[in-house]
Amino acid sequence: MEQGAVVLRGFVIERIITEDPGRRICSEDLGGRPGEQQDPHIKEVVQQLLKIADDINKNAELQQLINQVQGNCAKDVFMTVARSIFADGINWGRVVALFHLAYRLIHKALTTNHLENIRTVISWVLQVIRERLYSWIERQGGWEGVIRGFSWWRTVAIVASVILVASFVYNRKTR
Repeated sequence: MEQGAVVLRGFVIERIITEDPGRRICSEDLGGRPGEQQDPHIKEVVQQLLKIADDINKNAELQQLINQVQGNCAKDVFMTVARSIFADGINWGRVVALFHLAYRLIHKALTTNHLENIRTVISWVLQVIRERLYSWIERQGGWEGVIRGFSWWRTVAIVASVILVASFVYNRKTR
């Protein structure tokens, strides 16, 4: 679980560096420890997850829908979206879709100065990992499994997963 939290924080930090280079953030700002992102295995896992996320970021329509999710959404909304991501199964693309959604909410919390929401969102993701993903991640060989197990054809699953989430969020917001 701790490694999952470190990987999530690394993912969020790297996305922020890429998308908002003027903003300074470190692991401690996200509830982590100093230097936790220095482990070469963690860096490699985060880099692979970021490659997957790049495919998600290329979908402008999807980004517009994700941006409609409120930064201060309720836990039940987040958990409903998280459950829908994994409704048809688990793969690394869907894990990245969950991380990407968390990143968007954390970035909104940073830009709107609602810093109290950051640790809340991280705790929600860790709850999803603990309750739904932990056994699957273990069967993949841990977080390093993303490095060994991800192939190009799974990119399609990523896009499909994110579209599913985005359409759910969009429908929820327009009701």
